[in-house]
Amino acid sequence: MKYYLEVLKKYAVFSGRASRAEFWWFTLVNCVIYFAIMILQMALREAGNGVMLVISVVSLIYLLAIIIPNLAVAVRRLHDSNLSGWWLFIGLVPFVGGIVLLVFYVLASTPGANRFGPQS
Repeated sequence: MKYYLEVLKKYAVFSGRASRAEFWWFTLVNCVIYFAIMILQMALREAGNGVMLVISVVSLIYLLAIIIPNLAVAVRRLHDSNLSGWWLFIGLVPFVGGIVLLVFYVLASTPGANRFGPQS
């Protein structure tokens, strides 16, 4: 939870570096929260349209609120491997792009300082 809050404190900070732990813990907590919202949405489907609408709006607000920090931590994670944040766009390439990004995300950090700043 510490890393999740750390990423939210750096809401739109695209400079600097993010460790593997920071990136992956943020991703894990993000997925758990979203799956909890989805499960709640499925459980309340029978309750009626009013409740369903509220949960759908909560889901949409959460997704919109988390887009910027998600992009920011991804760029900082790429910086930690001494890669430009522009590499994030390789994810748009069908099939291969996501795999390449995954490999970049699991790469070890550049030891010491690199062109993007000191190691976090």
